[in-house]
Amino acid sequence: MRLSTALTYLGLLVQSKYTSAMVTIEDAKACNADVPAIDWLILEGDANAEAIEDEVRQDLEKIGFKVNTRFLTKNDYNQARAKGDFGLSFSETWGTPYDPHSYVSAWEAEDNANHNALTGLVAPSSRDELLSLVEDVLQEENQLVRQAKWNEVHDYYHKEAMMLPLWGRRIVAIINSRLAGYQAGHQQFDFPVHKLVPVSGSKTVSISPGSLTGRFQTVGNMDPHTYNPNEFFANNWLYEGLVSYGPDGTILPALAESWTITDTASGGQQYSFKLRPSVKFHDGAEWNCQAAKMNLDHVLAGALIEPVWHGWYGVPKYIKDWKCAGDDDMELIMTTSTKFYPFLQELSFIRPLRFLSPNAFAEGADSDPYTANSCERGWGTLESDKEGVPNVVCAGIANVSGTGPFAFASREQSVLTTADFDEIRVDDTVEFTGNQDYWGGAPGIETLKGVRYESADQIKEALLDGSLDVMWGDGVLPSNTITDIAAMNNPSLNVHVGEDIQNVVLLLNTARPPLDDIRVRKPSSMPLTKRHWSRRNWVALPIQCKFDNVFPRSMPYCDVDLTPHWDYDLEKAILLSCKLETASASAAAVEKATADNKALTIGLAIGLGFVALLAAAVAVIFMKKAKSLEAEYVTSKSAVEA
Repeated sequence: MRLSTALTYLGLLVQSKYTSAMVTIEDAKACNADVPAIDWLILEGDANAEAIEDEVRQDLEKIGFKVNTRFLTKNDYNQARAKGDFGLSFSETWGTPYDPHSYVSAWEAEDNANHNALTGLVAPSSRDELLSLVEDVLQEENQLVRQAKWNEVHDYYHKEAMMLPLWGRRIVAIINSRLAGYQAGHQQFDFPVHKLVPVSGSKTVSISPGSLTGRFQTVGNMDPHTYNPNEFFANNWLYEGLVSYGPDGTILPALAESWTITDTASGGQQYSFKLRPSVKFHDGAEWNCQAAKMNLDHVLAGALIEPVWHGWYGVPKYIKDWKCAGDDDMELIMTTSTKFYPFLQELSFIRPLRFLSPNAFAEGADSDPYTANSCERGWGTLESDKEGVPNVVCAGIANVSGTGPFAFASREQSVLTTADFDEIRVDDTVEFTGNQDYWGGAPGIETLKGVRYESADQIKEALLDGSLDVMWGDGVLPSNTITDIAAMNNPSLNVHVGEDIQNVVLLLNTARPPLDDIRVRKPSSMPLTKRHWSRRNWVALPIQCKFDNVFPRSMPYCDVDLTPHWDYDLEKAILLSCKLETASASAAAVEKATADNKALTIGLAIGLGFVALLAAAVAVIFMKKAKSLEAEYVTSKSAVEA
């Protein structure tokens, strides 16, 4: 064995002995003993979150982190996240067409959970610097430069260990075989039920749709211009935008049948939309430029374009003006203040810029955008911090009327009492009728009935006995239940699994102790056995797949290798735990580390001394042998010469 190799092996042996002697899982528990409990929010009714909560908690407890889990109703959950009242929280990217640009730019909004989770970043990093990087990349025209700038943004938040990627999310549909024509949606909550065709039985179809809470509870007031508790899936059936988001990121015509884009002298761009003719709203009103402009006037009025309301994405932020083209009532012109590359993509969002019938505004077609705005009545009067911006009075909508493939018909409601004795109003059933005048062709379904179930088990039984036709969406059924149904090979049910559409992440709040310390965030990101969760829960179908990046790598500008990978590494979690130089490190661990350092010094001295003696002995032997050979050579040479 070569001497250098021997020294390498000796060093590795000493290092291994030292590492194992210095920190064990018990040492990590001791080091983390005084770390305050991590507060974790879980949304009630989210089947996957409820199924995985205990496994995440147990993984963290392995190295001594204490976890306090709170299961909250949808309203309480949203309020807590908006205020930053959490340590850990499941979150998710928004998927197509929002990722990465809109999801990241939304961090500017003060009621955004990610915004609050970024508050505790400390120098040299900061939330303001990150948001500045985001604004810069959204205005970059050169694609190569844009990619480099996105790489910088991804690396910036990744190194702060405040968003732990867990798994990719795929949208699942379980559909009774009496229905044909399934097509996957192209964004979260896009369930194109209008493309299903009953080939047998009734033309009334029942569905349990995936909602923001997982299992369906209520469609809300079906308002196209505001947010919770309005459900995406219902708004997507009722209302449409100028364009829609198609396969592979293509932007398709919707209420606009074509458009042109030209640069402006001031550095922005002008988008001229030719509106689709002969389209009517559900209430019979005509779709034209005046209807389009009225909706824009309301959505983009006053403080509504600020980040806390609609300014979480780019269109409200960068739009300069909008108008009808002279006497042509079927051409809408929108102009931006700067070049903003995702403009058309953002117009495909399900909300807030979908179009409501002029007759459905609070005061009809004469509704003023400042005194009777279509924003949710509960928002009250919106005031801007900017001088000269008038107040906006939210009056809500008078009725539900869009241009989509389904029209609202009726609902049956009841009141539930939560565990905290709060009363919440839910929809037991909601009925929609097929729009027979739909410009894209009348649906084959005459009546679509959304049904609320108390539990995932009830949904499973209803699918199996045929009383429920469709389950469509994520979080409605636990993934292992879906794999069980698929394994039955039931001829009456077809199971469809879509492509990875968004990623689930664990959000670590940098502003909330103990996760305000990156020396806690890093080790808490390491002991999570993501691969084991997927094997135990989702083995039969590739429903949820482990990922290392916050965004699916298939998303634009997201195919980057970010290091270190926040993945399972128990040994590293143990080592990082005992690098905590805070009061949480126990005195015993410190004393032990000191003793081990002394032992290491002695061990190294002995080891290196032994190596030195061995080398010296080899040298002496070599020198003696060399002298002997030299003497023999001299003797033999003399004999030859003689």
